[in-house]
Amino acid sequence: MRILFLADGRSPTTVRYLAAVAALGHEIHLVSSYPCEAPDPVASFATLPIAFSNFVSGKSVGTRVGMISGGTDESRGLDPGSRMTASALAVRRFRDFFLTFRYQSAPFSIPFSGRRFAAIAKKIRPDLIHALRIPFEGMTASYAPARYPLAVSVWGNDLTLHAYGSAGMMQLTRRTLARTNGLAADTRRDIRLARALGLADGKATAVVPGNGGIDIPSLVLASEADAPILRRLPPNREFILNPRGFRPGSVRTDTFFGAVPIVARQFPNILFVCPAMADQPEALDWVRELKIERNVLLLPSLPQPDLWALFHHALMTITVSQHDGTPNSLLEAMTIGCFPVAGDIESLREWITPGVNGLLVDPNSPEELANAILSAMYNEGMRSRAARLNRGIVQERAEASRVQTEIEVFYQSLVG
Repeated sequence: MRILFLADGRSPTTVRYLAAVAALGHEIHLVSSYPCEAPDPVASFATLPIAFSNFVSGKSVGTRVGMISGGTDESRGLDPGSRMTASALAVRRFRDFFLTFRYQSAPFSIPFSGRRFAAIAKKIRPDLIHALRIPFEGMTASYAPARYPLAVSVWGNDLTLHAYGSAGMMQLTRRTLARTNGLAADTRRDIRLARALGLADGKATAVVPGNGGIDIPSLVLASEADAPILRRLPPNREFILNPRGFRPGSVRTDTFFGAVPIVARQFPNILFVCPAMADQPEALDWVRELKIERNVLLLPSLPQPDLWALFHHALMTITVSQHDGTPNSLLEAMTIGCFPVAGDIESLREWITPGVNGLLVDPNSPEELANAILSAMYNEGMRSRAARLNRGIVQERAEASRVQTEIEVFYQSLVG
C-alpha cells in the first residue's frame, strides 16, 4: 500500500511510527510540517510549513551538559555552535503568545496549506493519506481530494486543549473529523470526545500508541547500556527525571518546579534532571527564583538512548499534565521500570491506578506533587511492585507486534 503521511518529521514519535508502518511492507511517503531532514525509510520526502511552523527551530540534540545557573552558553553546558536563531529564541520566550497567534491565524493559513498539500497528493496518488495530529496536519490534510481515504491520528491534547483555542480551531477540528475516514487515538477518551465533536458513528477507529508500539526487549536492553549522559551526572546523587520539557497549556512546569524545594527540604541531596530545558528562559527563572540551583539539572534535548538510560537509573519520572493523551515517555518509563508520578487526568487514569502502579496528583498543586514524590521515595516496595506490573501492562496493550497488527487492520478497513 502506498501511504502518504503528513506529520512533524522532526518528532521521534513520527519517525518510530513510520518505521512500524514500513515494517508492515507499505511504501512510505512523507510531507513534513516542520523543516527537517528526511527520516528513514521514506520513498519520497517534502516539506510543507503549516501555521507558521517555519518560525520554530528544528529539534536538536545537545552534546554537552552541565548544572544550569546562568552565564554563557559554554558555561551552561550548551554547544556555542548550536545557538538558535533569533526567531526561534523569540518563540521560546513568548511561546504562549505564539500558540495563541497560531490559534487565531490557522483559519486563514490552513486553506492555503491545504491546497498545496492536495497538489502533492495528486502527484503521489496514494492509496491512503494519514495525518499524524489534528492541529495542524489533519486540518491541512482535510483539503485532500475525497477520492483518497484519509486517516487522522489524535496526539495528546488535540481535542481537550487545541480544539478550544479559538472558534476557528473548533471549526477546523470539526471539519477534520467530518472529512476523515478513520481516527486513531492513544486513549479511549479521545474516541469518545471525537464522536461528540462530529466523528460519525460508522467510521473506523483504533486505539494504539502514537509511536507504533514499544519494542520491549530492545528498549530494555538500550536502557541498560552505559549511555554517555550517565557520565555527565553528578556522582553519588539520586535523581528524579522530568522528561517532558515545556509544553504550553499541557504540562504544568510551574507545579513541577514549585514541588522541588518542598522535596529538597527533606532530601537535600536529591537531584531533579530535566531534559530539553537547558536553553529555556522560564526554567532558568524558576530555578533562580526558588533558589534550587543545587537540586536541578537542566539538560539540552537528548537522544532517545540517553533518555532511556536516565529512566533506568532514576527513582521516578514526573509528568504533571493537565491536558494529555498517552505520553510515549510514560510508556517507555513503565517498560523500563521507572515509577510514574503524573497528573490526575482521564487519559492517564487509563494507564495508572494510584498506589498500585504509580501515583496521580492534582496538576495545580505543587504540595500534592511533592507529597506524592516523598511517598514514593519512602516506599521502595511500592516502586518495585509497580515496575513488575507496568511492564506487563505495556506488554498487553502497547507491545510493538500487537500494535502493528492493529494498525494493519485499521488501514485495511479504510481501503478495502
